[in-house]
Amino acid sequence: MERVPEASNGHIRLTSHPGSRGPARFPLRWGAATAAERGPVIATVNARSHRNAIGAHGGSYSIYRALAISSGAMDPQARPDLQDTAPVCDIGPHPQWGEPGRIVSLDPWGHRVAQDFAGLIAEGLDIRPSIAITRARLTLPEIRDAIAAGRLQVDGEIVHEAGDVSVTKIAVDPVWWLPGVAERFGVAEGSLRRCLFEQTGGMYPELVTRPDLSVFLPPIGGMTLYIVGDPVFLGDAAKTLTCRVHDECNGSDVFGSDICTCRPYLTHGIEEATRQAQAGGVGLIVYNRKEGRALGEVTKFLVYNARKRQPGGDQAATYFERTECVAGVQDARFQQLMPDVIHWLGIRRIDRFVSMSNMKYDALVSGGVEIGERVPIPDYLVPPDASVEMEAKKAAGYFTPEGAPSDEALRSVIGRDLGQF
Repeated sequence: MERVPEASNGHIRLTSHPGSRGPARFPLRWGAATAAERGPVIATVNARSHRNAIGAHGGSYSIYRALAISSGAMDPQARPDLQDTAPVCDIGPHPQWGEPGRIVSLDPWGHRVAQDFAGLIAEGLDIRPSIAITRARLTLPEIRDAIAAGRLQVDGEIVHEAGDVSVTKIAVDPVWWLPGVAERFGVAEGSLRRCLFEQTGGMYPELVTRPDLSVFLPPIGGMTLYIVGDPVFLGDAAKTLTCRVHDECNGSDVFGSDICTCRPYLTHGIEEATRQAQAGGVGLIVYNRKEGRALGEVTKFLVYNARKRQPGGDQAATYFERTECVAGVQDARFQQLMPDVIHWLGIRRIDRFVSMSNMKYDALVSGGVEIGERVPIPDYLVPPDASVEMEAKKAAGYFTPEGAPSDEALRSVIGRDLGQF
């Protein structure tokens, strides 16, 4: 909501888009071939009538910005100094940026605003990046183990003596083009808008009052990409690409909880990506902030308790059922939007896809991305306490080298309608 002085009657305007609804100075033409044709996404509250998007920059972190302002720790008119913040490498433009329907959940020009809209920024408009690109090194004990076992070699360029790996790191905040998101999910845009409005407790009234605004910056987590090797190779058909798409699991990824295979599969993906880069190809890790199948960590821990306390203990046959009993749905990650970042990188083929998930595989293939080899997690990386998870996922149709079980076998194990998986 816009920070405005109280009116004489003690009320404030309950909208983040004050002023008239006349023709916008910066109409957005999503999918245009150039940044100038598409126009800047302006979602800063101090832009007032120039705003052409619903929501605010920073996703869920916009709430912390509000706290900083309300406590007096931050000037509400503060603007970022973008000097020397430019990407460390070029990404795009790629043909997919202008192909209809390819990218609907992020701004493909979001890392180039200081370059493409420099004149408008100098004029005084507060236009902010939604993507940032930098370089870093990953230091993981599993990488040191791989070096010690001879699976990775120290080369001084990609893998260093200390056991760290050089990467290009990219942060992406979500920017949704609502007509395209609605089409992906096969729903009417109006229905999507109303549901978003109602299920956020009416946080964004413009979803239902401003149909002329088609871009929404949702208050959710974004994603981080880790590229091992030269980023230019990502769109090069002559270079082999190994990729893992990973959904956040804080307990395993960070703290090493052994009830699931998340960290082992993540670090296995990093090792495979690193080996690919050392062989002259390129590796990619896509890390999505979708904790607990996008149900949240509180729900996930409640499900853990429910699974382990049921008669007979934790069982593959009731693995998904217990999640649905608590959360109302088995999985809310809905991979329909996931391929967008692959298109943003200019990728049309993933040679080695380090994932057993058919949801991810199907989303990529239906989105026009060709998949070569599928790489499962090795058995030796599966913690004993995670065996129930693996059995349940395989029964639900997860890819295995031997092939998926039959429909009859699936029903006997999970007792559910296969369409839910």
